[in-house]
Amino acid sequence: MSSDALQALTGAGIAATSADSFGPTAVDVPPESWVAAHEVLRDAVGFTFFDFLSASDELKDGFRIVSHLADFWGGSHVEHVLVRTLVPRDNAVLPTLTDVYAGANWHERETHEMFGIGFAGHPNLTTLLLPEEFEGHPLRKEFVLASRVAKPWPGAKEPGESDHAPAGAPSRRRTLPPGVPDPETWGPRPPGSPTPDPLAPAEAASTPARPRRTATPGERRARRQPTSPATPAPDSPTAAPPASAPSEGDPAAGADE
Repeated sequence: MSSDALQALTGAGIAATSADSFGPTAVDVPPESWVAAHEVLRDAVGFTFFDFLSASDELKDGFRIVSHLADFWGGSHVEHVLVRTLVPRDNAVLPTLTDVYAGANWHERETHEMFGIGFAGHPNLTTLLLPEEFEGHPLRKEFVLASRVAKPWPGAKEPGESDHAPAGAPSRRRTLPPGVPDPETWGPRPPGSPTPDPLAPAEAASTPARPRRTATPGERRARRQPTSPATPAPDSPTAAPPASAPSEGDPAAGADE
């Protein structure tokens, strides 16, 4: 049934595309078809069970919202599908799915407070997990983990920085804990100073420090040949003389007999 999801969406005039996924079938739909796509999957394909809805921060690409739908048939057999869409960062708003799946209510509230994504038409888009006085959205990648700044991070212990390290031990350059940007890129700033890019620390963390080597198509890495010990030359003083069989007239031949 999962293979029918894309056909049903495109047959309904929705510009859906198949997406790579490590698990269930995933389809990408435009934001304006978010609700219509779920209606088609529920009514025409049979995905009547709403499992969850969440999001991921794609930095300057925006936010990717994903829902997981399922259908139970044939006893314990279950079909799954992931529905995804991408909303811009500066206008992260989607229509609510609560009129299609009642179970989307709490999931949209959680996604709203964790990522700051709005769901137009939601009946009660209020705080679900965080205290009302909490500021910010913790699952956004530019969100600063203040506790990492206020408390020592055990993982930052470098040689020479440990409480048990001997005096004068060598020390390497200190590294910032995860979630803590450089002090110059956040916090109160003097009047007139340029406003830092809040996504700069997250983008720097997502860039690999050393790019992988890309092989030319058809190129194969040469296998490393095992090294064998060098055979000493016959004239070398360490070379043992070749053993020869004793002759019949040799008196030492029968010494051990």
